Amino acid sequence: MTITAPVKQRTARSVMSSTGLYVALGVATVLFLVPFYLIVRNALSSDADITGEDWAFFPTDLQWGNVKELFDDPSVPFARALWNSTVVAVLHTLGTLLVCSLAGYGLARIPYKHANKVLYTVLFTLMVPAAVTFVPSYVLVSSLGWVSSLRGLIIPGLFSGFTAFLFRQYFLGFPKELEEAARVDGLGYWGAYWRIVVPNSLNFFAAISVITFISGWNAFLWPLVIGQDQNSWTVQVALSSYMTAQTINIHLIFMATAVSILPLVLVFVFLQRWLVQGVAQTGIKG
Repeated sequence: MTITAPVKQRTARSVMSSTGLYVALGVATVLFLVPFYLIVRNALSSDADITGEDWAFFPTDLQWGNVKELFDDPSVPFARALWNSTVVAVLHTLGTLLVCSLAGYGLARIPYKHANKVLYTVLFTLMVPAAVTFVPSYVLVSSLGWVSSLRGLIIPGLFSGFTAFLFRQYFLGFPKELEEAARVDGLGYWGAYWRIVVPNSLNFFAAISVITFISGWNAFLWPLVIGQDQNSWTVQVALSSYMTAQTINIHLIFMATAVSILPLVLVFVFLQRWLVQGVAQTGIKG
């Protein structure tokens, strides 16, 4: 049995297409990993190795003492900043999931003649620049005495209009039959939400939690303003303290960066599958 010319041409085009795809993915992977390589390389180098003219893939004398120097620096309580960022990111994630999922479920399922008006109001908040509400939010937090406290860092950001909208879009596509069966068993809206909807939506909750955790961990401007005491600094604020108008501590900047991105890398690696699935389930199409 011989292979005709059109079949050979299609096979050749398929091979070339696959080869081009793998080459493009390889190039993209290298470009993605280059910043991480530079962070790790410079974190284990001295200032002379970082700024010197002779570049080496990795310095021959790795400066593991940079780790100890980072956590022993009395001017920057980096260990405390890591703890603060962990508490802020975790509580911010849990609070946002609870508040926004309840808001999204109410907008998607509870009949109310003003539901559309509430939805439009939530969407309107997405059009307001954050800079417009920054000063009023600070005045409110200051009047409550929450400056330099974890309450001031966490509570003002618990509600997100965009996250509530995502939950609404997801719950609109959630099978109503499951909730109707729950109501036959005597459950109300809260019981159906907590015992039926949430256990069957863990993929989507995990995806939103990854996005929210990363956002809370990387927040800088609000923690910078609220965290006026060193004991209330987060990781991002502590990072900024290594570069001032007078000095730039290069090797500590890179070491602090490497340590600070490690939790994000671990969260993404372990939850990336749910992140992709959850985004696909929002019902939003590009």
